[in-house]
Amino acid sequence: MRGVSFAVVAWLLAASTLCLAGSTYVVPTTTLSAQTSNNTSAANNFSSQSNGNRSAGNISKVDVHSLIYSGATTKVYAHLLLWFGGSNHMNIGYSSTDAAQIKRQINDMVSRGIDGVILDWYGPNNGIDTGAKLVMAEAENHPGFTFAIMVDQGAIKWDSCSGCTPQQALINQLQYIENTYFSSPAYMLRQGKPVITNFGVDDAYSVDWNAANTALSTHPVFLFQNNDGFSHTLSDGSYAWVMPTTSDYGKNYLSSFYNMGMSFPGQQVIGATYKGFNDTLASWGSNRIMGQQCGQTWLQTFSDINGLYNSGKQLTDLQLVTWNDYEEATEIESGIDTCLTLAPSVSGNALQWSISGNENTVDHYTVYISSDGQNLMSLTDLAPGLRSLNLCGFPIPNGNYKLFVQAVGKPTLVNQITSAINYNSACGVTSAPTVTFGASPSTITIAAGQSGHFTVTATPQSGAFNSKISLSCAGIPSNLSCAFLPASITPGSSVATSTLTISAAAVTGMYLPKRHNSIPIYAGWLLPFGIAGFAFIGSAPRRRKAQMLALIVVIGIGMAGSSCGGGTAAGRQPAAGVPAAGSYTVTIQGNATSSQLSTVVNVIVE
Repeated sequence: MRGVSFAVVAWLLAASTLCLAGSTYVVPTTTLSAQTSNNTSAANNFSSQSNGNRSAGNISKVDVHSLIYSGATTKVYAHLLLWFGGSNHMNIGYSSTDAAQIKRQINDMVSRGIDGVILDWYGPNNGIDTGAKLVMAEAENHPGFTFAIMVDQGAIKWDSCSGCTPQQALINQLQYIENTYFSSPAYMLRQGKPVITNFGVDDAYSVDWNAANTALSTHPVFLFQNNDGFSHTLSDGSYAWVMPTTSDYGKNYLSSFYNMGMSFPGQQVIGATYKGFNDTLASWGSNRIMGQQCGQTWLQTFSDINGLYNSGKQLTDLQLVTWNDYEEATEIESGIDTCLTLAPSVSGNALQWSISGNENTVDHYTVYISSDGQNLMSLTDLAPGLRSLNLCGFPIPNGNYKLFVQAVGKPTLVNQITSAINYNSACGVTSAPTVTFGASPSTITIAAGQSGHFTVTATPQSGAFNSKISLSCAGIPSNLSCAFLPASITPGSSVATSTLTISAAAVTGMYLPKRHNSIPIYAGWLLPFGIAGFAFIGSAPRRRKAQMLALIVVIGIGMAGSSCGGGTAAGRQPAAGVPAAGSYTVTIQGNATSSQLSTVVNVIVE
């Protein structure tokens, strides 16, 4: 066998593995862009308006139910208008007949914890009806999300039935809704019946609701408006609305409505919350204004509910007035401004921040840390009232960082995040150094009784690597020996090198690695190699067969013993009578205080 070449073995095993330890503390979970960019379904180019609608931006996606009393089973619905994109309404940057926009809106609603949507509907065969069908299709893609139709009085006014009375127009429209929408699995049901509500139909027309109901095959649940809606003919409940002309932001109106609803047990009570009202930009406006009070109007309407209802006395439903009435400035799609500002500072290892504005608009504070000012990792969340943080309470390695403080608003209120705050950590936590570790060449060939050399290098990758690296060999058989000059290296801020000398002793046995339970990755090569080998040697002379089979065995043993880190000399058993010639895998190890480094080289002994 001494005459058999081991070049094939060298070719198969000539690879080195680089095993690096050490990691970066900051593992980004978000970006600054994600925390400041528009995260709503409002158009990206929508700008703030003089009526109080804020520009598209970054708002709280905390579940809206968190503003309702503990243990609430209340369903929350958004009131959606579908008339945008036409020339007779304000341009807000999107069209309500765009399926992609409808998808964005419902996804946004779901992300805020909203349970469904009530559509302000103006009759069949128009753009609003087209939008309603898109809502139906999209709602069906969100299990548990429902929709219902509100028949606006404008639907009666503009009904396409020539010469029809308001009564006939109402019947026509209810029959159309029945045939078009009631069968949708996403249509809102109460007691197994579809829900129908209306806006101002009785204020503008005299209609017979009993006759309208009789004309339907499926008799729906009818909901009406305001206090007298509970006692209305056919009423199964009533809903509240925003009252912009009141001087107390609608507080007395809402209180009266809720108390009236409690006197009709079993009926559906749909409460109302809103941010304010301002119709100065509407073509039909009459300068009715209810101020937003920097988010306080919104929060107060929830407080009105919480003062009267609890887990033992439930409010059945709540309507958010409105999702997107930009013209009367009740829209919450783009979010609600809080007028809050943050002023952060760092003193030593303490982060503090002060605020200007009402802290009751804040759901919580989030502190972020960043290495580059763009990719952020959340450090912690703090409750309102806590405005300082001991940074040494975190295992932040010594170094330079950037910090951000974000005031996450209560549901649908705007999020505020500070600019970057420079922070030089000095809490005594040292960063695990980063270094590349290697050796060249990857393979050497030496004769028995001779020596060969490798150059071992350690190259710092980020800052100075000031830890001493002690060098050693692992996985080396007893007929090879290794020596480093020097035996340890300290890279600092530049490349450090050591010369490894491998010497081959003239012995008569080869040491084979102790068998492991796991199968190394190289074992996958053995099957095709073995099949090819047997096919090749099948017709060879007997003596030649023996030589080639021995070669295959040696190659297999070499593969099976190769891995990152290798084995150790301990546990190896001598195979008497096997010559020293062969290929050996040697693992060069570098042990430092903060890192365990290794690389693999190959030694061919002829």
